[in-house]
Amino acid sequence: MLANVVDVSVIDVSLIFVTVSPTARTIEPESETEVASVTELMRANLLEVFNERDDAARRTAIARTYTPDVTFSDPEEVVTGHDALNAKAQRLLDQAPDFVFRPMGAILVNHDLGYLAWGFGPEGGEPVVRGLDIALVDDGLIRSIYPLLTD
Repeated sequence: MLANVVDVSVIDVSLIFVTVSPTARTIEPESETEVASVTELMRANLLEVFNERDDAARRTAIARTYTPDVTFSDPEEVVTGHDALNAKAQRLLDQAPDFVFRPMGAILVNHDLGYLAWGFGPEGGEPVVRGLDIALVDDGLIRSIYPLLTD
């Protein structure tokens, strides 16, 4: 039907690319904000909560990183809420007083889902344990987090 209206043989293809290309490269501002927010939360979860040995600093980080009813589900147990999450972080740190968590690669984000691989071992040494965290973010806070051991 279109061939009857427009002579397709005379369309300048370069004009199509000039018209389409800027639109294809446009990134919506909302997406950039969403990615930055999830990235920051994943980093805070690992470094400001589970790597933080000072209880007051850790509680402050928990309040700004997680929903009040956050669920942390690892292979050992499921804990819910800020106080339970703080106690879980403290237990992990108490079991390995000379170990630190560190990111082991880029933080990956898909809308409201974050992924971060990590290592846990002596500072400056090779990780003794490796794992990853998968987190679901709701309204700018982590609602649920699922750590998995990979080593």
